[in-house]
Amino acid sequence: MDLKNAEIITAMVTPFNDQGDLDFDRLEQLIEHLLATGSQGILVAGTTGEGPTLTEQEKLALIKRTVKLVAGRVPIIAGTGTNNTQTTIDFTNRVAEIDGVAAALVVVPYYNKPDQRGMLAHFKAVAAASKLPLLIYNIPGRTGVTMEVATIAELAQNQNIIGLKDCTGNVNLSRIVEQVPADFLVYTGEDADALAAKTIGAQGVISVASHLFGKELTKMYQAVEQGNYLAAADLMRKLTPAMSAMFSAPSPSPTKAALNHLGILVGGCRLPILNYPANELTNLYNKLSI
Repeated sequence: MDLKNAEIITAMVTPFNDQGDLDFDRLEQLIEHLLATGSQGILVAGTTGEGPTLTEQEKLALIKRTVKLVAGRVPIIAGTGTNNTQTTIDFTNRVAEIDGVAAALVVVPYYNKPDQRGMLAHFKAVAAASKLPLLIYNIPGRTGVTMEVATIAELAQNQNIIGLKDCTGNVNLSRIVEQVPADFLVYTGEDADALAAKTIGAQGVISVASHLFGKELTKMYQAVEQGNYLAAADLMRKLTPAMSAMFSAPSPSPTKAALNHLGILVGGCRLPILNYPANELTNLYNKLSI
């Protein structure tokens, strides 16, 4: 299943049990909730899914079970990127053996701080060896370096690089949309930019807020499709404070706290991410209106 019709993709949290291990019963409940509230795709084992603190075996098990539970209803993207090119290739191709994964999300190498030449070489090497199509992931706040628009435009010509998740804001996003092929899938990774991204021609959003506000995001994008920009703007203004609250502590701590509060049990976070402070939960729930 491809991503051409997926505008709202949820960067899914990873459910743990009370002992901190993967919980597939909770995963099933979460997936059914997401699909019932507007998610048109699922990103598994990404940053919001606490990918950095999952073992390789846990990631593979999580991806396999997600594919089984989703059962072809929406496309699935798996986070496979690391700061080691060969490790990224090897793991991406292990994930490619799981039938039902639409694409791999590969982040700009973090910590190493490659320059633009290094980024080009990294992504071209992964694309050449990967048995899955790639979405490249530009998130300077986590990697320490920014992939420039010209670099993205060059990589967009690669047949095995089908899209981008970008967290550099709508000025850059606008330039990217202008310079990449029409069928290159451009997503914002910032919920607060979801509306603006769509109106400048991006495919949509890879979202955290869709865990709680998938229906509202869906209505907003439907309003854009209908040309009702005032209604879309009204929805965005109402969502913005809640989106800010979802990042009021290191992610995915607020999102997991909110889901647990709603009875969609996903457990806590793994260190070094702490659970949301208990004495601040009521304030969080109020900001989210849940």
